[in-house]
Amino acid sequence: MTESPAPSLGDAQSVRPRGRLRTPEVAAISVGFMGPVMAMSLNGIGVAGLTGRAVPFTFLVSFIGTMLVAYAFIRLTGRITHAGSVYALAGSTLGPRAGFFGGFALLGTYLFFAACIAGACAVFFQAMAAELGLPFAEGLWVLIPLLVGVFVLWLNLRESTVTARTLLAIGLVGILVMLVLAVVIIVRVASGSAPVSTGVDLGTLLPGDAPLSAIMTASVFGFLSWAGFESGTSLSEDAREPRRTIPRALGLAVVLAGIIYTFVMFAQTIGFGTDEAGIAAFAGASSTLTALSSTYIGPWFAVLISVIAFFVAFASLLSSTAAASRLLFALARDGFGPRGFARVNPVTGVPGPAVLFVVLSTVVIACGSGLLGATSVDVYYWYATIATLCMVVAYGMTSVGVIRFVLGSGGRIPVWELAFPVLGLAYLVFVYAVQVIGQEAPYTWFPWMSGAWCLIGLVIVLARPGLAQRIGARLTREDVG
Repeated sequence: MTESPAPSLGDAQSVRPRGRLRTPEVAAISVGFMGPVMAMSLNGIGVAGLTGRAVPFTFLVSFIGTMLVAYAFIRLTGRITHAGSVYALAGSTLGPRAGFFGGFALLGTYLFFAACIAGACAVFFQAMAAELGLPFAEGLWVLIPLLVGVFVLWLNLRESTVTARTLLAIGLVGILVMLVLAVVIIVRVASGSAPVSTGVDLGTLLPGDAPLSAIMTASVFGFLSWAGFESGTSLSEDAREPRRTIPRALGLAVVLAGIIYTFVMFAQTIGFGTDEAGIAAFAGASSTLTALSSTYIGPWFAVLISVIAFFVAFASLLSSTAAASRLLFALARDGFGPRGFARVNPVTGVPGPAVLFVVLSTVVIACGSGLLGATSVDVYYWYATIATLCMVVAYGMTSVGVIRFVLGSGGRIPVWELAFPVLGLAYLVFVYAVQVIGQEAPYTWFPWMSGAWCLIGLVIVLARPGLAQRIGARLTREDVG
């Protein structure tokens, strides 16, 4: 990408998108990105292997860590309205160079997460085909990101309300089915009609015998279940009354996910059983929701869960590409990249060129990796790791930004609130360390890859002082109130 003149504010095709979204719809973008059914199918497995029966307690710790990180976003989006998310939040508080650096890191987060989720679509499609008894050759998985990419592109090119409502519908169905399973498990275990004999063990909500080091390390797996909670901020300019809507939507998404995750993990833990055999079964499952569905309701419900998991993965891909395209639009509008990325459709208000580029890039990355020999599972975990490392950098910039914002508020914000972003920043450093220390190839390569992406952003902003000046002027003029 090259530096280009900033689009004129009077250009009818480079103005802000239309503000139509309400709090539930913006929250749906964030929840859709997180993909609760995906998270609950996969992310508890590693936690069980580290903490035993303390899985629900570990998710409570992750919930607290996420709230500490989310504080910065909730505080700043009450003052800043911009499609650039971290780009604007860090830029308005730390300066345009820092804003561009944070925004570029977040762009990497969204792009790599999109590729990761494209792989997840293939993983869950293969699982769905297996549950339905349909033949599907392993090597053909590369066709799935291509096919879902077509539908993602079609939906994302429509009005943002269509995307949000699609995510809301899919997300609600997924959460409802998952909660039905959790309730059935708890009822059967409590009534003594379950295939386990350890009962409703409320001790799972306490650390138990699990060492603090194991709980903190395992909490990183839980934290990844909230990855992308801030994606709704990228639709700030699509929202009605954004300085009220966006903070409420972010808080709603994080809290709703925290309650659901803890409840479902409690059900899963007692569903497998809290003895040694049960914990081993939990830690060794390939998809916990599918396994428990077969045990507690029947094979037909396992099929239903697998079908819904695929559609939730699709919804997460839809959300991640929507967030990435809005961020790319924001960067291009301020002069970074082809000017065409800053154009929006005058009818739908959607930045079509940016959407097209993001979706095509996602498909190329996912399918290209497959053609080079990677499996769909490889694509899911590889790009999730790279995206997480970029995400920690972006979130960290926002936490540092809100610290400066509080200190410069002239007493309007109590100084004691600094405890939240400081603890959030410490937790992010811990998350990064866990993702780097003790890993084996190819995971030892990924910190270098994410670091190279962030370094590119740093080099660009240092080499283009005019770009930073335009960013600063625009943020000051339009986005801070």
